[in-house]
Amino acid sequence: MNIHVEDLKYLCLGRFLDKAAILDHSSFDANHPRSWYLCTLTQVEEVKLLFCIFPIWLTMLTYGIVFAQTSTLFTKQGSTMNRRINAHFEIPAASLQSFTTISILMLIPIYDRAFVPLFRRLTGHQRGITMLQRIGIGLLMSILSMIVAAVVEKQRIDVAREHDLLDSPKSVIPISIFRLLPQYILSGVSDVFAIVGQQEFFYDQVSDRARSFGVALYLCAMGVGSFLSSLLITIIESITGKGSSWFNSNINRGHLDYFYWLLAVISTANFILYSVISHSYEYKELRSMDSLLIE
Repeated sequence: MNIHVEDLKYLCLGRFLDKAAILDHSSFDANHPRSWYLCTLTQVEEVKLLFCIFPIWLTMLTYGIVFAQTSTLFTKQGSTMNRRINAHFEIPAASLQSFTTISILMLIPIYDRAFVPLFRRLTGHQRGITMLQRIGIGLLMSILSMIVAAVVEKQRIDVAREHDLLDSPKSVIPISIFRLLPQYILSGVSDVFAIVGQQEFFYDQVSDRARSFGVALYLCAMGVGSFLSSLLITIIESITGKGSSWFNSNINRGHLDYFYWLLAVISTANFILYSVISHSYEYKELRSMDSLLIE
């Protein structure tokens, strides 16, 4: 089928899909009906909803990349730092991930009981802020977590240099692992806004018959983001591996701080794109019933 300029215009407006619900007698044979020749109006509207949320979903992939760092590179940083609580007890590096969970458990009730009522009075919105605004705040928090992670990593390397431990990757660097707490907590704050916001958005903005698909979109964004994180690391390693590798097997000679700064820059560009897309997004419940009519 040839798509003309006018058809592209309809596509941009979401009306091109309406043609699927128009009976075309030139291609429809009543004696041999085929369901894919003619769709119901409901089916067309359901597809439109998916087309509308797909750009939002794409901007969530970058957040998935940042989300993947809390259980990977953050833990690798912590494994080189002083993890002793006292002379007889040393905490595992991965245990700091629990602070992300704790911050989520503490902040969600505060968000529901304090943040929402306050902003409901200020904005008049039932949720306090819109779902997309909630996601946007989470994206900003993820950028801040990467900036903090980059600063802390630079401090860790500086302490290793001061104590002549750059070439001793198995030695404990005399800097407390609790220096990593701010980036873990910021990740938790980000999750309260971005992840919960995504769950609400993708569940609410699809059709009633596609609720499970909406939940799958959120999970898929996180999964694809983790894959993209590995891909990004592979690409950077192929570029820097011959010189001063960012992901040196000796983490003290690597440049994880550069990687965190790169993620902060990418996330900032992604946030700008997200802001443009979300600003023009029209929520499902606000759509006029006139959109259900074929012009």
